Amino acid sequence: MKKIASVCAGLLLSLSTSVFAEDHTKQAVEHATAAVEQGKAGHAPALVEQAKSALDHALAASLVTKSVTKNHIDAAAEVLQTAIDEGNLGHTEAATKASETALTHLKAANK
Repeated sequence: MKKIASVCAGLLLSLSTSVFAEDHTKQAVEHATAAVEQGKAGHAPALVEQAKSALDHALAASLVTKSVTKNHIDAAAEVLQTAIDEGNLGHTEAATKASETALTHLKAANK
């Protein structure tokens, strides 16, 4: 009986972690999209704020996900950090391109 309970608990835990990853990935996509929009409008400080939020959610999703999805999320996190760095330097165009690349990775991870 204890084995069945342990197996059920393990299955529920694994299912719940994928749900958490999906939620964080979805939030990361929303913030990365907003970062791209702010970048296209020429607003580097607003792009940086949205990219920071997207990075926070991407890192949270990375903690609970596995395999190819994790690879895309980790790649997105790297590029979001580049977007933040470029945006802080006032390089709006480079930050926007980085945000677009991150968004591509996040969308691939969210499939």
